[in-house]
Amino acid sequence: MKYTLGVDVGGTFTDLFVLNDAGQVFVHKTPSTPANPARAIVDGAKELCKKFDIAPSDVTRFCHGTTVATNALIQRRGGKVCMITTRGFKDVIEIARQVRPKYYDLYEDYPAPLVKRQDRFEITERVGFDGGVVQQIDRDELAGIVDSIELGGYDACAICLLFSYNNPEHERIIAEEVRKRLPNLRLSVSSEVQPEFREYERFSTTLLNGYLLSVMTEYMKTLEQEVAENFGNTQLGVNQSSGGLMSVNRAQLFPIRTALSGPAAGVVGAIEIARQAGRKKVITLDMGGTSADVALIRDYGFDISLDRAIEGFPVRLPSIDIDSVGAGGGSVAWLDLDGLMKVGPESAGSYPGPACYKRGGTKPTVSDANLLLGRLSNRGLLNGTMPLDVSLSETAIKPLSEKLGLEEKRTAQGILSIVVANMVRAVRGISVERGLDPREYTLLAFGGAGPLHASAVAHALDMKEILVPPSPGILCAQGLVVSDHIERFVRTIRLPLDDDKAGEKLFEALTELRADAERWLQTEDLLPDVQRSSDVVVDMRYRGQNFELSVPLTGVQRQGVTEELRNAFFAAHERNYGFHNPKDPVEIVNLRLTESVKLYNAKAMQISKTTVEEPVPEGTRAVYYDQEAPLQAPVYDRAKFQPGMTFTGPAIVEQLDATTVVFPGDQVVIQENGSMLITVN
Repeated sequence: MKYTLGVDVGGTFTDLFVLNDAGQVFVHKTPSTPANPARAIVDGAKELCKKFDIAPSDVTRFCHGTTVATNALIQRRGGKVCMITTRGFKDVIEIARQVRPKYYDLYEDYPAPLVKRQDRFEITERVGFDGGVVQQIDRDELAGIVDSIELGGYDACAICLLFSYNNPEHERIIAEEVRKRLPNLRLSVSSEVQPEFREYERFSTTLLNGYLLSVMTEYMKTLEQEVAENFGNTQLGVNQSSGGLMSVNRAQLFPIRTALSGPAAGVVGAIEIARQAGRKKVITLDMGGTSADVALIRDYGFDISLDRAIEGFPVRLPSIDIDSVGAGGGSVAWLDLDGLMKVGPESAGSYPGPACYKRGGTKPTVSDANLLLGRLSNRGLLNGTMPLDVSLSETAIKPLSEKLGLEEKRTAQGILSIVVANMVRAVRGISVERGLDPREYTLLAFGGAGPLHASAVAHALDMKEILVPPSPGILCAQGLVVSDHIERFVRTIRLPLDDDKAGEKLFEALTELRADAERWLQTEDLLPDVQRSSDVVVDMRYRGQNFELSVPLTGVQRQGVTEELRNAFFAAHERNYGFHNPKDPVEIVNLRLTESVKLYNAKAMQISKTTVEEPVPEGTRAVYYDQEAPLQAPVYDRAKFQPGMTFTGPAIVEQLDATTVVFPGDQVVIQENGSMLITVN
């Protein structure tokens, strides 16, 4: 029997999800080890194998989602990095876009650059916008720059030249010289990281990648070594922010691709759950300890965003379009200067954590409010192995309630109302504000705290259905297991659509990208017997516009391709902006190719049980919903649910990784794959 293991590292817990060839599922959670995340990964995997009698050598694939890169940027603990750029452009990284980060805050500034001005080296060279060499690179000057870098004691070097996306030859010359002279210096080369126009965003992305190289390389080497020692020659994959896995070698070269990968795995897992439930239109709600992430799924697919920011730094890389809000179980409730209560974005984190965790936390949090209102059990989390103390929650909330002049439980209800309002605003941002009606979508709740608040969010938005996966708190790890091996290629071509040879030039560029994809497949050892697919997208805009729209290229014939693209662009412009002008000139900006290799059998996780009985509650407890007085809610053990079972709220459903709150009158049906489908009344 072969097993595939997915491991997602969170701030509080490391989640593990295992699937074997027979479709059997095994889950496990273990406390994270922030000082060395690899320790919790390997120890947790060994614990899981021992718990379920799995031979470590039978784990053939090891899929990993990591927050190491994100944390390094947040904590500013990356490597010491220098930068080589075209003469006259060393300050591009600091000048940025001359736009205030927060329009109404006159004091907010851009974060300080990750590379100081004295660590930016200019070299005499110039490539034109069309890729032609205007001025040859000065080799003597390059030798002097390498001398200075050698004396600087840098961990990495970012190479960012003007227009190198059209002609990377000068960047290659610099990289070869640096590698020859300083073989231990790690390099981040813009024409390799993201060969795409817009200097500031490309420079910023390349610099961030260089800043993370030393941290991620050491982490990946440690993880790879420990996995090999404990699990043999298993295939290790690392998740990307755009969804999909990459090899450890690629992760070491391009660590910036992992910086937004945490929530991405959850969206991939949500698509698999939505597919099993036959729900094509889904809004995801992934709520953890610090934040809540929402995304929109249509036809079992997600939108890709190309422009994101991490800690104020722009990143020009494909990533799943996810909106985040500071609303998690550890979000702290506080009084603002206006005397009104706010919740978040400050979080108690995992240490000291919410007061009820008994780790020294004293501030009132969302988890404390849930415990005080009976929505969380006094028995604790993780099937009681992590006990909670309701008296500590009451003590933490009491000072806040005294200032508000409210009773503690009423204050707790206010805390939950505010955090739900924050999540409702995030859902409206990806739906209503884009012209979409959330009432036409199913709310798919996951994360450790998502099912706790999903009913309240759905009621506030008048949504009709909630879908809770079998293991909601471990869905990100499950998403890793069902992910494809993916690589994305891009080429900037800047081509007017009315050019007589536009179709021919477009397909010439596509041929070059396909050749790059074939080389990647060979490098990754994914040939020859693989189930692969390719998607081609063209970034287009009206001439003079600042931003592009992505249009799929479905035709394979050069004849008529420009007309196909023109019509597709008009339809996309109409869909996004409500109008289009068929007379204005249109141009192609970028050509993108996504190559995917299928690693997972989509039929694997079906549950076949025939015995249907009404669920029997383990007991009842007083739970506060929106009423002044509590209701006696039945408490169910989800491990005893079987497909076909039904019941009506109020109810509390407990399991290893999450607690689900079912509001009064809402109806629950257990699906064939074990998901709970809640109909909101």
